[in-house]
Amino acid sequence: MGRHRKPSSGNNLGRTSVLALSGLLPAGLVAVAGASDLDPGDLADSMQEAAAPDRDALGARLAAALDENAVHAMAQQQHAAPPIVKTVALPENRVRADLPEGQLGIPGVAVAAYQKAEAILATEDPKCAMPWSMLAGIGRVESTHAFGGKADSDGNPLSPVYGPVLDGSLYGNNVIHDSDDGALDGLSGYDRAVGPMQFLPETWKHFAADGNGDGIADPQNLYDAALTAGKYLCSGGLNMRDLAQQTRAILRYNNSMAYVANVMAWANSYNSGVAPKPAQLPKI
Repeated sequence: MGRHRKPSSGNNLGRTSVLALSGLLPAGLVAVAGASDLDPGDLADSMQEAAAPDRDALGARLAAALDENAVHAMAQQQHAAPPIVKTVALPENRVRADLPEGQLGIPGVAVAAYQKAEAILATEDPKCAMPWSMLAGIGRVESTHAFGGKADSDGNPLSPVYGPVLDGSLYGNNVIHDSDDGALDGLSGYDRAVGPMQFLPETWKHFAADGNGDGIADPQNLYDAALTAGKYLCSGGLNMRDLAQQTRAILRYNNSMAYVANVMAWANSYNSGVAPKPAQLPKI
């Protein structure tokens, strides 16, 4: 990505769950509950009386069971079928999104994509603590948020976003031979970065995420690209609360401290609303 330098190394319990929790109730209560000729009022009184001595312990065990249920739910979500990796062909007469701009004129559709990625990552990888502003900093440096927000309301750029061909003709860029048969970047022979967050095809295939819930991971789509960028930056257990780890993550995109300075300057500016000073934006 960037100039493509070599990177540095509410809980709802179903009926089954409720039945499973019966194992947490005192055995006498389970037996009482099974007696069909017991008066409902007597049953409630009996349960209250029998449960009172063990209320604290029972509460703790119920809480543990609920926590376990949540863990299983998250595990099921994480093991859902992976998205289809492809670039979706779209008509050319699409209309530009008209969402209100954010701080410093950041396009509204880009803000929506970055903030949705932040929310998803907060659930899937809370340790990372990825802020939307850091994704916005990457997006600003890589493509100025899809060329100033030239994207439809679904987050698809009105024109595909591509980086330079990585055939060695540009100074400072790696030579990267074709890795996707042109499926994502439309080229054979060599690769080029794709989409508003500028992913190389091989990297995209490894981290591809579906940010808008359509079952497809399209590097051209702002929502998919933002979430994939977040996953890429967070990978390896990095924590964005730690400045050193944040720097390490950004260096994955472009192995340049000038690049890191630019991303961090824009991220801080999107948080504060104060434009970065020229000295904070060294030439990359």
